[in-house]
Amino acid sequence: MRTLSLTAAVIAFLAGVPSAASAETFQRIDDRDGFLNVIQDRNLTRMGIRLSVQDNGKIIGRAFGRAVTGDWSWNGGYFCRDLFVGGNELDVENCQVVQVLGNTVRFTSDKGSGDYADLRLK
Repeated sequence: MRTLSLTAAVIAFLAGVPSAASAETFQRIDDRDGFLNVIQDRNLTRMGIRLSVQDNGKIIGRAFGRAVTGDWSWNGGYFCRDLFVGGNELDVENCQVVQVLGNTVRFTSDKGSGDYADLRLK
């Protein structure tokens, strides 16, 4: 079994690694208020990752034992974020489509044309 480096694992998570959930049943979130209604006072989690996306435009949390910080904004119907893991910039800002199904939030990179990651609300 191949083990991903921390950076590769976080990139895979944030850029999107497909999961088993069906895309047809997810509902798109089109605006900042709708997004905040879903994530407010909750954490986004996935194995080894726990993030808080705050209403003040900040992202804080941990990924595989390392600090995650960043900023986010809502722009033209997309969640746009810039992240740092352990003080290192993960990549340039990426704007993503956000969808929700129950307690699962799906982020699809590159304005919906890239990979997706499903995170659980806790």
